[in-house]
Amino acid sequence: MAPISTCDFAIIGAGMAGASLAAELAAGGARVIVIESEATPGYHATGRSAAFWTESYGGPMVQPLTTASGPYLREHGFLTERGALTIARAGQEAELERFAARFAALGVQIEPLDRAEIAARVPGLRPGWNAGVLEPSCCDIDVAALHQHYLAAARRGGAQVWCGAGLRYAEQNDGWRLALSDGRTLTADRLVNAAGAWADRVARLAGVAPLGITPLRRTIAQLRCTPEPAASLPLVLDLAERFYFKPDNGRLWLSPHDETPSPPCDAAPDEVDVATAIARLESVVDWRIERVEHRWAGLRSFAPDRLPVYGPDPCEPRFIWFAGQGGFGIQTAPAAAKLTAALLLGRGDRMIDPAPYRPERFWV
Repeated sequence: MAPISTCDFAIIGAGMAGASLAAELAAGGARVIVIESEATPGYHATGRSAAFWTESYGGPMVQPLTTASGPYLREHGFLTERGALTIARAGQEAELERFAARFAALGVQIEPLDRAEIAARVPGLRPGWNAGVLEPSCCDIDVAALHQHYLAAARRGGAQVWCGAGLRYAEQNDGWRLALSDGRTLTADRLVNAAGAWADRVARLAGVAPLGITPLRRTIAQLRCTPEPAASLPLVLDLAERFYFKPDNGRLWLSPHDETPSPPCDAAPDEVDVATAIARLESVVDWRIERVEHRWAGLRSFAPDRLPVYGPDPCEPRFIWFAGQGGFGIQTAPAAAKLTAALLLGRGDRMIDPAPYRPERFWV
């Protein structure tokens, strides 16, 4: 198929957000071009995910998107059972009960555990970790396979994916005219901002007021430990959000749950953050850390209220926000893409109320 240069939707960003929305729009009959500044799609946040699907992750307002995405992810074989265990120190029991009650009321399966039950799942548990709640539904996500699935679906629907083509500027005059870094130009009826950490920068290039979407660095280290983490170990999260860890092929993936403001960039881990993560792990279990085998960082981008932003800009309706998806953009991708495509194509099959995620909430 010959490349097109005129389309209904030009999507900036070919990570999970851009790929999933492109697939849904193309399936609905729209002409779509996806523009990616990197040589390959998914180089930044999508390629650096901790790769889990947990209904409580991101908070109660994100949970509907995560839960609604579960059936699609399961049916297409992208989920593997893991289980998530949120643990609390002595003195945090009341806070843990509130956490459990909040999500149980939303229909999330929650099982309270005492210390003995936690220790049976997390060998070497140190004193002081006395309570926890288990989410049996938590799964690992095959992120790479999901991303490729959406890119392939988009292409089958006729979408074009242009890589190595950063946005230089966008002009609006009864539609958009875009100039790209590789010298190409195109015209589009609507411009979709799925640029992740670069979302506010893309808005400025298009002459649209930014929303204050802030990139925050998150660090993960892969450790060799003794004893070797069992494959049955759940994803373990701290109620106070100071760490999480899970096994991966005999190694341990560990994060200090850091959120360090950063400019949009090719994020790199800070040795202090890696050391902090290890110190926090050692406060939980008595395992010996043999070696840090690998470390990486990614940028999670949040709107000021920490909810995603889906839909037309109130001041420029041909500019579409699909951004601010924090660390939950992978696990919510199917529902977010379907919801936003329904909005943009004028369909009524919306399984989730879009109101909490519309950009006009920032103008109230």
